[in-house]
Amino acid sequence: MPHFLTTTDDDFERRFMAILSAKREDQGDVGDAVAAIIADVRARGDVALVELTSRFDRLDLTPDTMRITPDDIARETASVAEEDRAALSMAVKRIRAYHARQMPEDLSFTDPEGATLGWRWTPVSAAGLYVPGGQASYPSSVLMNAIPARVAGVERLVICVPTPGGETNPLVLLAAEMAGVAEIYRIGGAQAIAAMAYGTATIAPVDKITGPGNAYVAAAKRQVFGRVGIDMIAGPSEVLIIADGQQDPDWLALDLLAQAEHDADAQSILITPDADLARAVTASVERLLPDLPRADIAGASWRDHGTVIVVRDLDEAAKLSNRIAPEHLELVTGDPDALAAKCHHAGAIFLGPFTPEAVGDYVSGPNHVLPTARSARFSSGLSVMDFLKRTTIARLSPGALAEIGPAAVRLAASEGLHAHGLSVQARLARLNEG
Repeated sequence: MPHFLTTTDDDFERRFMAILSAKREDQGDVGDAVAAIIADVRARGDVALVELTSRFDRLDLTPDTMRITPDDIARETASVAEEDRAALSMAVKRIRAYHARQMPEDLSFTDPEGATLGWRWTPVSAAGLYVPGGQASYPSSVLMNAIPARVAGVERLVICVPTPGGETNPLVLLAAEMAGVAEIYRIGGAQAIAAMAYGTATIAPVDKITGPGNAYVAAAKRQVFGRVGIDMIAGPSEVLIIADGQQDPDWLALDLLAQAEHDADAQSILITPDADLARAVTASVERLLPDLPRADIAGASWRDHGTVIVVRDLDEAAKLSNRIAPEHLELVTGDPDALAAKCHHAGAIFLGPFTPEAVGDYVSGPNHVLPTARSARFSSGLSVMDFLKRTTIARLSPGALAEIGPAAVRLAASEGLHAHGLSVQARLARLNEG
């Protein structure tokens, strides 16, 4: 059974804080192991990649067979059913159209003092996309990472995807092809992150690494940050559903289970002011769960991390939501827009009964790479902006320098940076001579 809380209970705050602060992912002591892998790849390059891939993925490679060739891609993707191909094509179209609207504009203006100021946006030159492999591989994640990068104008995209025992997912390769990525390597784990960050003889380094992974991948991304940029450190997935008493319990139960089947560490939360609905949804989950192919995973998630909270009203629900700052927030109420205006911290919001979060994972358009573990309080989901850099631009006319330069000289002196002041003063002196 899930955790069942009521805000009017005397021990609610204590129990709520315990759920809020619980660490759902048992990463163990992976930091040292990851550091050793990264050091090994830096020191021995391709040789280390070959050995580590043999050890962890039961796949014997050479530097020449690390890369999945165009012939490999064509052979594998030929087996994809037309229905799957059409579904991927729709996803590509919608994801690209949504992200194209995110592209910012360069700007230049001249202020009253005569300084011409502005900024411009340019893409990173190369991005590495990590894709989980084997049976836990997700073509949708390929699209969500690669398409924003392509829209941003990234010139070189690299995918690293493990292929345990040589097993590849044709849909992953087709998604890469549709998103315009041709440089794909059969490398996974922390060693793939190290290779993309530092480079080897076969894999040239990139400027930014994005994409989900296990605890080792997350730790590796954390350790290479600074050498390269990263998107975020993602934890187990989560959904929070706020619903009123007029909703279909089975629909809500399926939405909770859709999140739970991701991972035993995933979390599904229902908040409602209607105690009868809370009980009905809980009963629906218990009834529907056994029929799921991933019932063991979803059942463990629901048992250990599932939470149902009965609140006084929807205003209280919104306040709790802001404390949780969920990755996914479904607002299934009579007026979801009004409720959304009160929910300030969420990775993505899904409005109304016909907008299940599962559609957002695939084809609605917005990105499904989102902040977890309450990091939606201060961060956003993956977007075109993650692959762009803003460079500021300034040009001062002689008159503008004469107007604002003396203040710069004064401030430089106050900080004891005399050369700073002199570099401005020399130009002001020349202007005064004229």
